[in-house]
Amino acid sequence: MPSPNPSNDKSSQKAPAAKSESSITPRSVSYSDWYLDVIRQAELAEHSAVRGCMVIRPHGYSIWEKMQRELDDRFKATGHVNAYFPMFIPLSFLTREEQHAAGFAKECAVVTHHRLKSIDGVVQVDPESKLEEPLVVRPTSETIIWNQYKNWIQSYRDLPLLINQWANVVRWELRTRLFLRTAEFLWQEGHTAHATEQEALEETAKMLDVYADFAQNVMAVPVIKGRKTPGERFAGALDTMCIEAMMQDGKALQAGTSHYLGQNFSKAADVKFLNREGKLEYVYATSWGVSTRLIGALIMTHSDDGGLILPPKLAPIHVVIVPIYRKDDEKERVFAEADKVKAELCQKGLTVKFDDRDNMQPGAKFYEWESKGVPIRIEIGPKDLEKGVLCLVRRFVIEQPGESVEDQRKRRKSFVPRAEAIDSIVRTLAGMQQELFDRALAFRQSRTRVIDNLEDFERFFKQEGGGFAWVHWAGTGDDEDQMSKRFETTIRCIPLPDQLPAGAQGSGTCILTGKPSAQRVIMAKAY
Repeated sequence: MPSPNPSNDKSSQKAPAAKSESSITPRSVSYSDWYLDVIRQAELAEHSAVRGCMVIRPHGYSIWEKMQRELDDRFKATGHVNAYFPMFIPLSFLTREEQHAAGFAKECAVVTHHRLKSIDGVVQVDPESKLEEPLVVRPTSETIIWNQYKNWIQSYRDLPLLINQWANVVRWELRTRLFLRTAEFLWQEGHTAHATEQEALEETAKMLDVYADFAQNVMAVPVIKGRKTPGERFAGALDTMCIEAMMQDGKALQAGTSHYLGQNFSKAADVKFLNREGKLEYVYATSWGVSTRLIGALIMTHSDDGGLILPPKLAPIHVVIVPIYRKDDEKERVFAEADKVKAELCQKGLTVKFDDRDNMQPGAKFYEWESKGVPIRIEIGPKDLEKGVLCLVRRFVIEQPGESVEDQRKRRKSFVPRAEAIDSIVRTLAGMQQELFDRALAFRQSRTRVIDNLEDFERFFKQEGGGFAWVHWAGTGDDEDQMSKRFETTIRCIPLPDQLPAGAQGSGTCILTGKPSAQRVIMAKAY
């Protein structure tokens, strides 16, 4: 049966009106609506019937799987192994560490009964099934894990213990947004035990470096490494290190954290070990984690008004092949060529999709795969076969000053001799990966200011759109709250010394109090 495709003129192939780019709200109109529209059009996730929870659709989960593989390889290369612990935590475990319990109290979901019962034909909670002790659905796993570590650690010979867990957690958020903040989300959480404070501190810094390397070299998201202020630390931690990224609206997103826990949790769980001197000592601990919030970071760092843009290293599909034909004999020749091209690209280690659906116009296919962020599209029609070329279409090109959207479209498409096209795609993908990082870094730099007074600070955030403000700070927690109420900003981190840009080094005076300040911090509006 002939294809319903009307012609082989690629320049005239347009998506149907129902799937035009206008179905994604422009960023300039509403960044929040744009973000949700990109998720919807790319079929990444959707809201579930449970308030605040999401369903991660196959395309979105494929991105998470690639993140998992990349991170898991890095964890194992640094000596960590995976395990799994229960999602239910006895309430008494959570309350052993007072600061930890207080930090998560408002977000905990609690199980109090274990059975349903039909009473007068209505299924409801069986009042006789009340648990002797309530169970908290894990918001994080330190307490349940350290209860097990007590059985595993007796001597310094049992240390270090380097364990990671891939799991789901529940934090009953009042305000939710897909990927960024949901009542249930997926993550990994590392929990390590060490014989000395120095070893634990080194672990904390090492895992932050792992996260930064992943963010920059895989996600193509530039990050700044730093420490949280005491008021922003993980509940129960002595020190929290973080990586902070800037989204396209100038807001900060915390993309990963690594915590030095000292002996707080080992004391709470009474985890002691016999050290090399034969004395009993409490274990030193760390924990660290990233979550599906990273998918939100990908969207808000790279995507455009046409939909999702993915760095090739995390794209579930590297290349999509779209055939174009009118007649049966054209279809047969085009399909044969598409199969060969797919096989040759797969041999190069690429993931290739041949879209052979015959119930869609080419334009609709183009729109679908662009909105899903596939880096490269190959269009194959009879004229391409005659000329011995492949039509390559990149998902994006770096915008040039004064360039129109139509000019960008033209630059994205090229007709390349077949052999050259096949050989060039791996290099093209690598180039696109680097271009995304460079573009994001240039944007961050354009929205970063070194600021020394409140007047300039207010102008930056209220008139110029904001971003990262590098300011001197020597205030208290109450002073931080004052800045937050006045400008809706928070201290994102105290940057590590090697992260300071030119012009931001040295001591100065606090932007609010005028007190002496040894170093600048980053203030920003944040998700």
